[in-house]
Amino acid sequence: MEKLEYKDLLDAGVHFGHLTRKWNPQMAPYIFMEKNGIHIIDLNKTLVALDDAAAALQSIVRSGRKVMFVATKKQAKEVVETAAQKLNMPYVTERWLGGMLTNFATIRKSLKKMAGIDKLMKDESYANLAKRERLMITREKEKLERVLGGIADLNRLPAALFVIDIKREHIAIAEAQKLNIPVFALVDTNSDPTQVDFPIPGNDDAWKSINLITNYIAKAVEEGLAERKKDKEDAKLQEEEAAKKKADEQEA
Repeated sequence: MEKLEYKDLLDAGVHFGHLTRKWNPQMAPYIFMEKNGIHIIDLNKTLVALDDAAAALQSIVRSGRKVMFVATKKQAKEVVETAAQKLNMPYVTERWLGGMLTNFATIRKSLKKMAGIDKLMKDESYANLAKRERLMITREKEKLERVLGGIADLNRLPAALFVIDIKREHIAIAEAQKLNIPVFALVDTNSDPTQVDFPIPGNDDAWKSINLITNYIAKAVEEGLAERKKDKEDAKLQEEEAAKKKADEQEA
């Protein structure tokens, strides 16, 4: 995978933190300097953190597990949703429902209800329902899809979370911590990096910064998926060769 360089981060404004008065002292190791009342993030540390996060996520995906993408702030929603959809990974970009991880059994019931409505709407009997009933069903489906559409195919808990803005997504972080699910996150100077397992210091407000970091992480996940596919193909090939060898020995 092509690595990001210092200049790429600089051009995307990843180094711009928050106003110095809004800082979290836990971010001190990642701050390079103060300029015009704003904290400047040390991009060398961002590069190291990015590589660590990318390698760990690649390994998780290679083992066949899912990474959930979480970003509900306006400037991050579309970027994160597009990346997750392309990778066929679960995502939450509208609203984090309390208990989405810690009460997953209840969430699964809602997912089944959504699938049931979808099935009903495709059935011939749906056309025979009263207009008011059809409208109510359509509204219910839209409501469920808006909140749960990104996790419709999730049948077990994700193995990791990738989050933009840990202050905003604090409920998701807390739930992941309870379940020992590792969290990878873009962390700005106003946040506490010790709240997550793989903090990536950087600007979590600017679209360019969010886009650059998200797409780099998405590439790592994509490589993990490609490696898993190759592992499966190699295993299948070995099985076929072993079966052929066994058959040849039996014939002999």
